[in-house]
Amino acid sequence: MTDTVKIAVCDDEKNIRSYLVSLIKKQARECSITEYASADVYLSDGKEYDLIFLDIEMDGSGAGLNGMGLARHIRGMEAQKQPIIIFVTGYEKYVYDAFDVGAFQYLVKPVDEQKFAEVFGRAAGQIVSEAEQRKKKLVIQYGGEGKAIPLNDIYYMESRNHNIILYLKDGNIEYYAKIGDLEEELAGQFYRIHRGYLINLFHVEGYDKTEVRMANGDKLLLSRYKYDGFVQAYMDYISEESL
Repeated sequence: MTDTVKIAVCDDEKNIRSYLVSLIKKQARECSITEYASADVYLSDGKEYDLIFLDIEMDGSGAGLNGMGLARHIRGMEAQKQPIIIFVTGYEKYVYDAFDVGAFQYLVKPVDEQKFAEVFGRAAGQIVSEAEQRKKKLVIQYGGEGKAIPLNDIYYMESRNHNIILYLKDGNIEYYAKIGDLEEELAGQFYRIHRGYLINLFHVEGYDKTEVRMANGDKLLLSRYKYDGFVQAYMDYISEESL
């Protein structure tokens, strides 16, 4: 991996921070590490991170945020990207609270080195996978010029009147293209669930026998002839992403 993983270590105990930093440095990843002793200092710094090791019981001061409060604050921010959060706690009773804020995993103090390596490896793998996805783009001719659109910005495509409508995170684009050509070009991450819809499997939130629910809230008709193929394609995509 060539990209540097940006990591924050947030704990009010200096010895714990130092120990976590030492464990991070033992992993086979290029990392930049910043330490924070409080939620206030983390927030005032205003930086974005790929991964945060966060002490649940970290004392609140100033803004009054403890570790869990900081996690909730981060999840409520309109950030361009959300970091992976790994909680570090001395008490397993906080486990369910951790998953309420979408924590990737939790580590119980004293942190076991082998467990740390396993959890860190999975988190770093997810970060790398998401970074690679962001690099993939669809190049289209729009407005008389070439335009490169990251694939993960596309929820789905609709074929209408010999044109393609791209349903994007920041609005829609309509341009001339054939859905069959796009289906072939984007096979693997996109699947044609209906003659008029080519969907991004990355943004599928749920499905049943007749429709697929997308992350932008749209519900799309799922052809009964496409159901089995869609389920297989979706399972294959999820399995590939989890590697």
